Amino acid sequence: MNKTVVIHQPDFLPHIGFFHRFLYADLWVILDNVQFIHKTSKSWHNRDKIKTPQGEKWITLPIKKCPRNTNIREVFLSTETNWRNDHLNLIKENYKKAPYFSAIFPRIEELYHFKCNKMINFNLKSINMLLKLFDIKISSTFASTLNSVGRKNELLVDILKKVGGSVYLSGLGAKSYFDQKPFDNANIKVVWQDFKHPVYPQLHGKFIPYLSSVDLLMNCGIEKSRKILKGGDN
Repeated sequence: MNKTVVIHQPDFLPHIGFFHRFLYADLWVILDNVQFIHKTSKSWHNRDKIKTPQGEKWITLPIKKCPRNTNIREVFLSTETNWRNDHLNLIKENYKKAPYFSAIFPRIEELYHFKCNKMINFNLKSINMLLKLFDIKISSTFASTLNSVGRKNELLVDILKKVGGSVYLSGLGAKSYFDQKPFDNANIKVVWQDFKHPVYPQLHGKFIPYLSSVDLLMNCGIEKSRKILKGGDN
């Protein structure tokens, strides 16, 4: 029997494409033992986007300064600002007129009342909140517990072997640096995510894709958001 595995970092308040893969997978390996990347265009570990009347805007978890090669699981949240209140005020200000604000905002408040010191714990709390709202259930395990070896594609293959994965479900963003050979050698099938971003009603003018999943939930509510994510109601 095939076992489909997603291997991905635990990002902050991810967009709906992040969750779309879980609909077709049996296991999520939480990639917590790779380098924390920030201040680049590919950095989603501690930030995502919401929509404002002026367009898209980053919402960012402030982190304590750390060496360049710090692993995701060792990044600490900053204590220098009241970022929890700042985030809540930012979300409230830009979504208070959304149709489902009153249903979703209390969930967001609950998330921000969660006390922790590390970025990964807050990120996982945000992901678990969204998984629950989207009614997605998937088993997970931490890559750091697997004693995996190798770099890049070889690391992924070693992880897949250790969790008994026969199918690797990858996002399209990995194609630019993907090496098929290690997967072929291990007899692991690679499947590329087939995600077409749905268009749904939004506040503040022209539709913008790839915002935090919070945007979909605020505008469409829990039930319709589940249908949209699962492709049943675009």
